[in-house]
Amino acid sequence: MYLILLQYIRPLAAIDHYMEAHNAFLEKQFQEGHFLLAGRRKPRTGGIILCKASTRKEVEAIFAEDPFDKYQLAVYDIIEFEPSSHAAFLADVTH
Repeated sequence: MYLILLQYIRPLAAIDHYMEAHNAFLEKQFQEGHFLLAGRRKPRTGGIILCKASTRKEVEAIFAEDPFDKYQLAVYDIIEFEPSSHAAFLADVTH
């Protein structure tokens, strides 16, 4: 499991210009079962994504498709973790 911290490195006007394409990227990853949660950071300096993937290399390949990466709008901090406890309703996602 991976926690991805996105940090915007361009003005919000540039971020907003590509937001529709970024949202399409997110939706594709949700449909493929890679993303479990995604949302904006407060204040609006980036985002946070919970990603289910087998390897860091897979995560990097996924994010290479993000318009925010393609157009150098954000940097990504990829944090791998192993869930050791969870709410009962999350049992299927953590294994």
